Amino acid sequence: MDYRSSGVDIEAGYKSVELIKGFVEGTRRPEVIGGLGGFAGAFSMAKYSSMEDPVLVSGTDGCGTKVKLAFIMDKHDTIGIDAVAMCVNDIICGGAEPLFFLDYIACGKNHPEKIASIVKGIAEGCKQAGCSLVGGETAEHPGLMPEDEYDLAGFAVGIVDRKKIIDGSTLVPGDVLVGIASTGVHSNGFSLVRKVFDMTAESLDTYYEELGAKLGDTLLAPTRIYVPALSSAASAGVTIKAASHITGGGFYENVPRMLRDGAHAVIRKDSYPVPPIFTLMKDKADLDEKMMYNTFNMGIGMVVAVSADDADAAVRSFESAGDKAYIIGEITEGEKGVTLC
Repeated sequence: MDYRSSGVDIEAGYKSVELIKGFVEGTRRPEVIGGLGGFAGAFSMAKYSSMEDPVLVSGTDGCGTKVKLAFIMDKHDTIGIDAVAMCVNDIICGGAEPLFFLDYIACGKNHPEKIASIVKGIAEGCKQAGCSLVGGETAEHPGLMPEDEYDLAGFAVGIVDRKKIIDGSTLVPGDVLVGIASTGVHSNGFSLVRKVFDMTAESLDTYYEELGAKLGDTLLAPTRIYVPALSSAASAGVTIKAASHITGGGFYENVPRMLRDGAHAVIRKDSYPVPPIFTLMKDKADLDEKMMYNTFNMGIGMVVAVSADDADAAVRSFESAGDKAYIIGEITEGEKGVTLC
C-alpha cells in the first residue's frame, strides 16, 4: 500500500504545478519576491513606504455552487475569474489597491489539466485586477469529494493609505449613487438558479432568443472585476465616498453596508436595464420581485456614491474603463438602509 493507492497522487500534483507555472508568471508584479513552489509567497512593501499610514485590506471568498455548472459543462477556464473577482471587488470597496492573491482548490481527484484550466482563469482574473498570484494550494480529498468535483476559494490582500479609506463617513444628502453594470448573475444566488433551471448538459446547452446565447454560457459568464473602473475614477479626480459590491443578499443587504448612520439610499429600479436572465428566471419560476433584489445583483455589480458634482465624471470614467454605468439614485437623510422604488 502507498499514498497513491489511498487516492492521493503526488505525481499528479507535481504535474499540476508544472502546467500552471506559465499562468502564474503572467501575473507577476515587480514587488513579488521569489517564484512558485516555496512554502509561502513574498511581496515587498518598499514601494509603499511613502504612504503616511499604509493599511492592509484583505478579503476571502469562493464561487459558491456556481462550480456545479462548470462540472456539468466541463468548462473550467472562467470559474477562476469569479474567485478573484469575489475577493478583489470586496477590498476595493474600502479603497484598496489589490496587491496579491492566493487560491485554494479542494478536489476529489487531481486531474492536472483540469487544475491548470482553473488556474488559467485565476491568473486571468489577477491580470484584470492588476494583482499577482503568489501561491495557492490544491488539496486532493479522496473519499470526501466525488472524483470529478472541486471547490474553489481565494484570498486577496490590498493596500490603502488610511486617509484614503472609503468608509461612507462623508456621505451627505444629495450625493448621487452610480451603478456599474454586472455581466449577469455573477457568483451569488446559484442555489436558487439551480432550482429554477434543470442542471443538465441538455438544459444548459439550450439557446434562448431573449438571452441571445445558450443558457449555460449566460450563467457561467464570469463575474465582472471592477478594479479598472474604480482606478479610472481615481485617475479622473473623482472622489468615491462609499462603495458596495452587490453580492449575496443583493441590494437590501449590501447597499446599507456602505452607509454611515443616518444616511439612507434611494435607488430607482427603472434607471438602468435589467439583464434578460433575471426576467427569464422571474417569469419561469414566478419569483417574488423583492426576493430577487434581495438575492441577485439584478444587473448592477457595484454601487458607488459620489457628490452630485462628480456624478457625470464618474460615469464617464467607468465607461472609459470598459464598463456601463448609470445614475441610479441618491443619498437622503434617514434611517440607515435602502429603498428601491
